[in-house]
Amino acid sequence: MKIEVNGRSHEEEPRPGQCLRTYLRDRGWFGVKKGCDAGDCGACTVHVDGEPVHSCLYPAFRADGRTVTTVEGLAAPDGELHPVQRRFLDAQGFQCGFCTAGFLMTTAALDEDQLADLPRAFKGNLCRCTGYRAIEDAVRGVCHVEAPAAGESVGRNLPAPAGPQVVTGTARYTFDLDVPGLLHMKLLRSPHAHARIAAIDTTAALHVPGVHAVFTHHDAPERHFSTARHEHPTEDPDDTRVLDDTVRHIGQRVAAVVADSEAAAEEGCRRIQVTYEVLPAVLDPEEAMRPGAPVVHDKDPATARISRPHDNVVVEAHGQVGDVETGFAEADAVYEETFRTQRIQHASLETHGAVAWLDEDDRLVVRSSTQTPFLTRRALCALYDLPKDRVRVVAGRVGGGFGGKQEMLVEDIVALAVLRLRRPVKLEYTRAEQFFGATTRHPFTIGVKLGARRDGTLTALQLRVVANTGAYGNHGPAVMFHSVGESTAVYRAPHKKVDAYSVYTHTVPAGAFRGYGLGQVMFAVESALDELARRLGLDPLEFRARNVIGPGEPLLSAGGEEEDLHVASYGLDQCVAVVRRAQAEPLAEPVPDGWLVGEGAALAMIATGPPGGHIADARATLLPDGGFELAVGTAEFGNGTTTVHRQIAAGELATTVERITVRQSDTDVVRHDTGAFASTGVVVAGKATLRASRALADLLLDFAAAHLQLPRSACRLAEEAVLHPGGRLPLKELYAAGRAVGIGFAADGHFGGTPRSVAFNAQWFRVAVDPGTGEIRILRSVHAADAGQVMNPMQCRGQVEGGVAQALGATLFENVRVDEHGAVDTAAFRRYRLPQYADVPRTEVHFMETADTIGPLGAKSMSESPFNPVAPAFANALRDATGIRFTELPLTRDRVWLALDKRRQRSSSSS
Repeated sequence: MKIEVNGRSHEEEPRPGQCLRTYLRDRGWFGVKKGCDAGDCGACTVHVDGEPVHSCLYPAFRADGRTVTTVEGLAAPDGELHPVQRRFLDAQGFQCGFCTAGFLMTTAALDEDQLADLPRAFKGNLCRCTGYRAIEDAVRGVCHVEAPAAGESVGRNLPAPAGPQVVTGTARYTFDLDVPGLLHMKLLRSPHAHARIAAIDTTAALHVPGVHAVFTHHDAPERHFSTARHEHPTEDPDDTRVLDDTVRHIGQRVAAVVADSEAAAEEGCRRIQVTYEVLPAVLDPEEAMRPGAPVVHDKDPATARISRPHDNVVVEAHGQVGDVETGFAEADAVYEETFRTQRIQHASLETHGAVAWLDEDDRLVVRSSTQTPFLTRRALCALYDLPKDRVRVVAGRVGGGFGGKQEMLVEDIVALAVLRLRRPVKLEYTRAEQFFGATTRHPFTIGVKLGARRDGTLTALQLRVVANTGAYGNHGPAVMFHSVGESTAVYRAPHKKVDAYSVYTHTVPAGAFRGYGLGQVMFAVESALDELARRLGLDPLEFRARNVIGPGEPLLSAGGEEEDLHVASYGLDQCVAVVRRAQAEPLAEPVPDGWLVGEGAALAMIATGPPGGHIADARATLLPDGGFELAVGTAEFGNGTTTVHRQIAAGELATTVERITVRQSDTDVVRHDTGAFASTGVVVAGKATLRASRALADLLLDFAAAHLQLPRSACRLAEEAVLHPGGRLPLKELYAAGRAVGIGFAADGHFGGTPRSVAFNAQWFRVAVDPGTGEIRILRSVHAADAGQVMNPMQCRGQVEGGVAQALGATLFENVRVDEHGAVDTAAFRRYRLPQYADVPRTEVHFMETADTIGPLGAKSMSESPFNPVAPAFANALRDATGIRFTELPLTRDRVWLALDKRRQRSSSSS
């Protein structure tokens, strides 16, 4: 056996049945990624004798005598980048970068004919982050990156610092490291939606060669916790154990096997004998709340923080402003309807996983694909009674998150194994496990009732919301409360009422997902507003404009006003103007004869951070060479915070971004960071960065003035020096002068996440529908984003495009289906339809001209909010085209055709 990989010869025999992907990774070629292991995503693409192949499907033995090139070997031997790598850098054709190696290898092999048909060429490659426009620009050679300038970083299109590593395959994600003596963990999962474990026999499993241990509920702590990660743990119910003697959904973990190899661990799982006492299950949240329904969690409501456990209600909210019955009586038109949204999987290409070990000081070190390293450390310490200084949690570069990694789904069980065995242990989810063993977006049922006067003034808004949180309540309360906040506060109405419930069922748990409940409820509210406007004979956009809040107005939801939430800048009127201009432009896109054309819009508002505080610490330090180090706790997973933090620091320190090194996502780096979620990377962690950088600048200028015996006003920072009337003092010399008298130059910054502002978005679509097949074509997509001062337009545009693309998937076809037994039957990408290159339109992105008085340097958040108005805008365009109001997502082609066919049949029978 001999395989040449990137010019190096490998003669080791592959294991029986081993694929080329794992063979390459076993030999340190970590640029080859695992995204699906089914040939669906393309993240593992390599060249075999110059031809691109999915290495997860390619048997390793077939590479005998062949030449294999991975992304690490794409550049020239002297290190000069391949033209495709250079183009991806110039266009910044990536976000998290986990899929990038696959796109690079595919692109590098395309001929001219294939380059002319990218939708077909990229059928085998998936990206969950970018929305594909940046990838297309990279392939076409479009350059977006600007040259850096000292002290002039904010507002410029500066590249991601990890870009060179991403395009060369040297960026290190969670499992891109070699850990000596590593053991592998696999999980046995429940085949039942609800059962009690009467007996479990691990004898046969322990006799499998290579198996070191089997862990069951007998080995797990008795303590209950929540997998959700929040700054305040009491926000979530304590309803979860590491391993439980009661299983509450199909796919729940029952036991963990640790072995020398994954194969041995899998065989160990097959050998475990479990005797289940099968119990009644309930799958529907409305049924779950009825008397006599099976109880999902029979726990004490006070200690578990469950509102009504015997009614399966995790939490509920009831609020009213004014009197809605009076409001409906005053209305000239009332619209009432029930809307439904489905489960969606985050589908980050890097699956959940962690690897942990004990370091030389006997500290537990956990390297995890997480958005919340500090909160995960806190949870592990509480679970295993460990002091904080005995646990370190590190996130490498994270391959996508979208809220799904605001959980502790793997770290707890891996830590248990490491603490017991005192050996390094790895657990990496399969793609199937992501579907039935991780979390989804909450399915919602929203009853909405709106009333308005003839002149278009809203008189009343009423919601009844039921969120299916699944078998466990992680994020259930916060998602429910958030869903009925900004969605009702954005519109003025004297009478508002909300009744909302988060409900347990025996199904796969729901969790945090981009938008955090707002997207579900806004689908209902914005669809209902559109329909009510039509009943009144008003333009739907004008109807919205008459009723949205204005600058300085209180943000009043049915639950009252949140004291720390303010309209600190206002760009919603500009968003509406962008949509008006799009509407006014004539149809330019070709439409087949007989197709129906329509357009629709929706608005959205989101708080720029969660209530109750969100903490970030940062430290800025002058280095001996005159450069700077910035230490932040927030994780990088394509959200672009690392780029923006460097830009903020560079601006304050009058240097270029290249002179700033960032350390991040490591609990040893700074005091605390709540995490990279709730759109806080810029507005919270960025503000801590701003304060640390300003404090360091002050420290440097104070010392320089004293050292030079000049007034402070005579000194100013410039690139690599302090300028003064007599010349320049290089920062290297300033560092040495400080060290000579025992002074180091470092400064800290802190922000607690309050007060908060709001960001606004608007989405508009023009679509065409084939009435004979239900096919929908997006003719034009326009998005208006009020992001305040846009710190990096290129990067922010990518966030908007990625949010729109992900939301289109949720609108058109994504659906985690659960069968009548409670099992997920879409546990693979080929059964769960993700947006591909050919599916996603090129959205026109417009940024509003605002500057926030709360956010750092005028910035606002813009990572979650673009998702929220997409589904209702699309549904409104579909309603405009077909005359049919669709009330349930996704808007699949067959659903559209069936509705059109039903109308045709009614028309035929009436005639």
